[in-house]
Amino acid sequence: MKRRFGHWAHDLKVTLWTLIVPPTIWAAHFLFCYLWVAVTCAKTPGTSLRGFPLAVLIATVAALLGILAAGYIARVQSQAPGDPAPHDSSTEIDRLRFLALSTRLLAGLSFIAVLFTAVPVVIFGDCR
Repeated sequence: MKRRFGHWAHDLKVTLWTLIVPPTIWAAHFLFCYLWVAVTCAKTPGTSLRGFPLAVLIATVAALLGILAAGYIARVQSQAPGDPAPHDSSTEIDRLRFLALSTRLLAGLSFIAVLFTAVPVVIFGDCR
């Protein structure tokens, strides 16, 4: 099963559009969380959010899974066989590795950003 998924991920083509998938997921999660809390607090001011609301939990888990999938695909793409490092030539395989490594780094950053977006909902459990 894992080998099939790895093969499927290896066949995908990494482009500049692939590079922006993790930050886009983070931005969508950020917008959803802040709008959800703003609408909830506007409807019933002074109410408690009661811990970690289910909507934010579902959005956070979905965002983290999407970012993990993008990072996994980029990881598989960056391990394409070829010349050893450094990959600074202007060949197609070096470009692929550069985009894959950049996507992996952005996926890691976006993963942390999603967690830090969800933490205020947990810490501030009410509408102040």
